[in-house]
Amino acid sequence: MTAEPVAWRADGVPRSERFDDIYHTETGALAQARHVFLGGCGLPAAWAGRPQWRILETGFGLGLNFLTTWQAWRADADRPRMLHFVSVEAHPVAPEDLLRAAEAYAELRPLAEELVAQWHGLLPGFHRLAFDAGRVLLTLCIGDVQALLRAQRFEADSIFLDGFSPQQNPAMWSPDTLKAVSRFARRGTGLATWTFAHAVREALSQNGFQLESREGLPPKRDCLSGVFAPAWTVRRRGPAPEHVETPGRCAVIGAGLAGAAVAASLARRGWQVTVLDAADQPASGASGLPVGMLAPHVSPDDALLSRLTRAGIRATWQELERLLEEGRDWRASGVLERRPDGDARVPTGWSDSGPNESWPASATQLAAVDLPADPPALWHTRAAWVKPHRLIHAWLREPDIAFRGNTSVARLTRGTDGWQLFDASDRLLAEADRVVIAAGFESGRFAPSLPLQPVRGQVAWGRMPLNAGLPATPINGDGHLIAHVPDTEGTPLWLAGATFDRDSTDLTPNAEDAASNRERLARLHPAAAVSLASAFERGEVNAWVGVRCASGDRRPLVGPLGEDAGGLWACTALGSRGLSFAALCAELLVAQWHGEPLPLPATLAKALGTQRL
Repeated sequence: MTAEPVAWRADGVPRSERFDDIYHTETGALAQARHVFLGGCGLPAAWAGRPQWRILETGFGLGLNFLTTWQAWRADADRPRMLHFVSVEAHPVAPEDLLRAAEAYAELRPLAEELVAQWHGLLPGFHRLAFDAGRVLLTLCIGDVQALLRAQRFEADSIFLDGFSPQQNPAMWSPDTLKAVSRFARRGTGLATWTFAHAVREALSQNGFQLESREGLPPKRDCLSGVFAPAWTVRRRGPAPEHVETPGRCAVIGAGLAGAAVAASLARRGWQVTVLDAADQPASGASGLPVGMLAPHVSPDDALLSRLTRAGIRATWQELERLLEEGRDWRASGVLERRPDGDARVPTGWSDSGPNESWPASATQLAAVDLPADPPALWHTRAAWVKPHRLIHAWLREPDIAFRGNTSVARLTRGTDGWQLFDASDRLLAEADRVVIAAGFESGRFAPSLPLQPVRGQVAWGRMPLNAGLPATPINGDGHLIAHVPDTEGTPLWLAGATFDRDSTDLTPNAEDAASNRERLARLHPAAAVSLASAFERGEVNAWVGVRCASGDRRPLVGPLGEDAGGLWACTALGSRGLSFAALCAELLVAQWHGEPLPLPATLAKALGTQRL
């Protein structure tokens, strides 16, 4: 899958050879976006004072409608707290063409540069891009328009119908597509499009839109706007989605990756969040690992876990870049994965030219980490080492979040005004409208119906010996090795492991696991094991132990605890992939609370839900 080529005419107007049509009117893309789309939906006035605004667009193209909407949001003192822009695109263009399209507009150029910085890895599916500290969320849906519309669920406040002309791209304007679009409308949803084609007007009218013509931009005489106001009662399939109109108070139990991520996502939307933990400091459980690895799962058939980890890493990556210092708190190092089963296959069509960001490792990449050229291995370019505690502390420093340590919640009581949280002495700890359980394997005390399993893990770590020949790039496979990680004084550290001991919660290091980690390191990277042999023999290697929380099917659990949960939800069971899943699961949780566009296709979101069990 290569980037869609754009042919630039001598007058600077971009043209698609695939559809034999131009991307925007000769009058100019900015004028078209402001007059046809924003103006046609009454924006920015329509969103004034609203907590959020959700826009659905068919045809992202060169991104100028999104950039213009984002610029209008930035410039508006009465803007909504959150701006969601969901756009479907079958043929994404190259980043250079995005920049070239915005070059003529000074107010859009810096925004285009921010967009291009996240314009990577655009395989078919959903991609959530975050801007302005996560308050502007662009969900790019890459692929066939009808399939992608079926995979997304939310009520749009505005709908932008864009794309090449109905004559050149009839599938984008077919009655079936416009019917699918209408399913996103609520009463009062605004609609705008540049086309005035009779077939389009007829299909929209039949689907409940009241339409009016507006003056078009030359050479078009007319453009179209409308409001969803059907003469019939709209019946939706399935129960109405949960929707919290006004953010209130939320208590989060657990101050690890899951709890901190949930707290940050809620606070961003206006919640007052109290995070309670039995330990005196955040990141005191399994999330307190000295350094962790962020790397995707890859399978030849692009299985469910593979797609989930890609989405999760994108979500986490944006937070790492926004909140942490690269080189000190994390490093975008890439990761080389040895495949102990000998299978280095990737999905058909993947290569080192992208847009995929994992591929079979080359002999040069293997040699760079002091491995022979023959072991089956993959290279993950969108991978990193991360200090989890630094990310947790950064999330908990966000406004409207209060952390309370040494606070062990023993029981919850639901009353008419919300929830009360008590300790073992029946002392009231907190009151909240909603509660999120994110307490790792301790979550089972509050959610006994969830199939949770503790999984003890021990790692080996220490200071790097002088002249140690440890690879600068992290390596994983049967275990992992991370080196050249600076501690608070700048001294480089290394870490290797980890063990998996199911149903154990013993936090005491043991010699058997220490020996197992040393053997695992010798298989993973023989030269590193030799370099560290004397450190092991002199007792200079430390052990760290944590207890992960896993579900029965090894996927996270995000959702309500029961059919009548009354605001009691869980975000737990992230297993050994807390760095991959925390940010994504938090955004999925708040999307469901607030009726936002999903960050994942509906089938993938369901695969993480508590309701699946």
